[in-house]
Amino acid sequence: MAQRIYRIGAADLQGIPMANIEHLLAQRAALEKQIDAAQKEQRSEAIAKVRALMEQYGLSASDISPRKAAARRGTKSGKVPAKYRNAATGESWSGRGLQPKWLKAQLAAGRKLGDFAL
Repeated sequence: MAQRIYRIGAADLQGIPMANIEHLLAQRAALEKQIDAAQKEQRSEAIAKVRALMEQYGLSASDISPRKAAARRGTKSGKVPAKYRNAATGESWSGRGLQPKWLKAQLAAGRKLGDFAL
């Protein structure tokens, strides 16, 4: 049977003798210990189940956790070389992200993207 934990404030404790408050606080501490013990027990049971399934199917930790792929996604691969350059000003663009203003202006003036390709 699950136990309910009620939070009480200082206003709720007015009129209760101090001995009763100390008793309630001791009960709360005991309940918190019971909760911690139950959580640890559930955790160890879950770990045992996972280990049994891993052994049953011949899995290792590396089969379950794709750390290499996750680590590679978060890192930057470095600067990307330019694909397009404005010969008049020397400005360049890698072709990634938004088009720079100088390129948008040139394209609006009728030039083609291929005119700036390196």
